[in-house]
Amino acid sequence: MTTKVERRTKIKYRVRSKISGTSDCPRMSVFRSNKQIYVQIIDDLSGKTLASASSLSFDEKVTKKEQAAKVGEVIAKRAQEAGIMTVVFDRNGYLYHGRIKEVADAARNGGLNF
Repeated sequence: MTTKVERRTKIKYRVRSKISGTSDCPRMSVFRSNKQIYVQIIDDLSGKTLASASSLSFDEKVTKKEQAAKVGEVIAKRAQEAGIMTVVFDRNGYLYHGRIKEVADAARNGGLNF
């Protein structure tokens, strides 16, 4: 029987074998901890992070889903400032539900295509 972490790692490697970020269409990777959420836009060919956002910079008390939506808006704005319009979404082994879905929807509403 696998633990929750082992299951997520297995899914993560399966997803990462199929998607990769280029300079034309970078990878938008989401990491979710118990308290925070972090998003990076990565060019895998050069191994560089092109833009990033996290919920660490927010001071006001909001729910985790609202926090995730704000991070999605911020990453969309920073990506457009860097000249990025299209990304490949990497859910990093998490289910596309809850906070992960909030980040994706907010980024789409902010103008990112994926």
